[in-house]
Amino acid sequence: MFFVKRRARKAAARAATEVHSLLDAASAQAQPVEQALWIIELLDWLRRGPDAALLREGLSLPPTLAAQDGEDTAAPAEIRRLQTLLDVLDHLPERRAEIAAVINGPLRNTDATLLLADFGFSQRPSFFSEFSERLGNKWLPKSPETRDLAVMFALFFPQAHDAVWLEALDADTLARLRELLATREIETEKTASAQLWRIALLDALTYTVSQIRASGFSPDLRSRMHNSGPLAGEVEAPFKHLAAQYETVQTLLAQQPPGDEEALRQSLTLLRAGLEACRQQADSVTAHLEDYGTSVSLVYVLHQLHQRIDRAEALLNCLVGDTPARDTAHLFANFVRLNAQRRSLRALCRHNTALLAEKMAERHAETGEHYITRDRREYRAMLGAAMGGGLIMGFTTWIKIGILGLKTALFWTGLLAGLNYAVSFVIVQLLHWTIATKQPAMTAPAMADKLGELSKPGGVERFVDEVANLTRSQSAGVFGNVLLVMPVALLLGLGGLAVFGPQFLPVPKAEHELQSLSLLGPTPLFAAFTGVLLFLSSVMAGWAENAFVLHRIDSAIAWNPRIRRRLGALRAARWAAWWRRNIGVMSGNVSLGLLLGLTPEFFRIFGLDLQVRHVTLSSGLFGAACASLGPAVVNDPAFWWALAGIAVNGVLNVGVSFYLAYRLALRARGIQVKERRAIYTSIARRLWRRPWTFILPPRHAAASAHG
Repeated sequence: MFFVKRRARKAAARAATEVHSLLDAASAQAQPVEQALWIIELLDWLRRGPDAALLREGLSLPPTLAAQDGEDTAAPAEIRRLQTLLDVLDHLPERRAEIAAVINGPLRNTDATLLLADFGFSQRPSFFSEFSERLGNKWLPKSPETRDLAVMFALFFPQAHDAVWLEALDADTLARLRELLATREIETEKTASAQLWRIALLDALTYTVSQIRASGFSPDLRSRMHNSGPLAGEVEAPFKHLAAQYETVQTLLAQQPPGDEEALRQSLTLLRAGLEACRQQADSVTAHLEDYGTSVSLVYVLHQLHQRIDRAEALLNCLVGDTPARDTAHLFANFVRLNAQRRSLRALCRHNTALLAEKMAERHAETGEHYITRDRREYRAMLGAAMGGGLIMGFTTWIKIGILGLKTALFWTGLLAGLNYAVSFVIVQLLHWTIATKQPAMTAPAMADKLGELSKPGGVERFVDEVANLTRSQSAGVFGNVLLVMPVALLLGLGGLAVFGPQFLPVPKAEHELQSLSLLGPTPLFAAFTGVLLFLSSVMAGWAENAFVLHRIDSAIAWNPRIRRRLGALRAARWAAWWRRNIGVMSGNVSLGLLLGLTPEFFRIFGLDLQVRHVTLSSGLFGAACASLGPAVVNDPAFWWALAGIAVNGVLNVGVSFYLAYRLALRARGIQVKERRAIYTSIARRLWRRPWTFILPPRHAAASAHG
């Protein structure tokens, strides 16, 4: 016990010596870069220094009140060390002004505007430019010899954990820090640090307000903002008024002595209202995306605009808020998190994926609604439309077999097969029929709309209702396609055999096709991969539809003089309206057909036998093989394994494309982990209590929601 106490006393003495050495190293006469290095060392000591209780013992300081009450352990270790350091400085008045001068040094010697106004905002909207910049932030060393406080801040707070203890600073510690920084500094300094901080905040606000106004005046946003007044120019009225509102506040704050408090309060109220009006105008852009289209750059500008409005409000709170010290700590904590993101390549990929997802989901939702059935009438209509699609796909199957029999080069085989699929899909669409598994990927925007309502009462249940409706729709689509494509392909095969003989589809070829569909082979892998292609086709359809609207192709068809001379005014208007309604589904049909045809041949170039396994096409191939093999095929185990493989095909085609569409919707709406758990719990509860609602249609649409 004696040796334990002796070791503890030595450790306490070393801790006390360490803190005194740290404080003695601070010099207000040192070069700015040396002062920055001392601050870095100080902050590193706060993170990794000795235990606060041991340190207080070595310095002969009494325990804090929180420690006496047993609450001290709840505070982060950094805060406890900071409190101890402040206690030490209270007993060292000769060092207090020196330390204050060093800590205030970066504010005097650097430009704080870029930190306060622009920190965390990307200057390069290009993904690859931002990627290279983050690579530099992550791997290239930074120098504290700079006049950019943003660079220095990244050196001061390199760890994301710093945000935790900055936000946990209590009011008493913040007040003591503020008192320390306001200590009367050395005589050579003419401007007080508090005044420098105030000037920096005002400059940052000026910069931020200018950026907000510039964004509001950009042509892409102006054309999409909601106009509630009689004049077209009123769309940017909040951004116009923002300059005058801020100038009034700036003038009152810059007055020495300060101006009329009541006038300042009213001016601040007007400025905050102006910022809120700008936010509402930015929000109104989303409602006009259906008319004007969207782009990743537009979504990026919208995000930046919202974030700059948030930054302006945060700077106002630091400047004239009720708790400026607390608000400053929160602002710095936010900067720490932004600094961690600036070095994260994963965060960049997540952010850009979210931008793409939001771009995809903002439009194209109406089309997705047409692929969801909600009652028995719609279910029967979907079943009938799917049977019509199965009829066409029976012919498509035999055309595909004929293309393979041509033995052309890989590219031409893939292109012809892709065109065969694409033409068939377009015919099915023009006849108002449907193909199974195209549906789930098309419904991502519809799901995104429902996910946007999760916070409302009953929002989760309504989303689960939508999932159940979608699952029933998929079952109707798959059942309808399979019920007709098999017999049609079988009858066509029997007819071909009767006319052309056994060479129409030789038995070895038929046996090979049947084996290729077996569940025991790579069929599940191929089916899951096909689900990815189904989803990609919907992404391409969304891009095509959005580009059509963004570039106003429908208006060009309707009003371009050359097109109107060729088609006539009435026909041009009809064509424009038709393409506006159908560009998305037509693009999806063509892209899906080409993906299904060209992808296997592309991988064969590299020696990879990666096939597509679409449930409808596989069912047609199954019927064609059975026509060649005859009735005795039912005695072959390969027959039953192929049937099982087709069933798994349907599940994986639907499941994978649905999952990717669901992930797209989650990204687009920014759904958090807590809300996702609520969704999963609600779906599991519905499966346990009413599993039939995912397969059988209700009598009426309302029955789905109420069980």
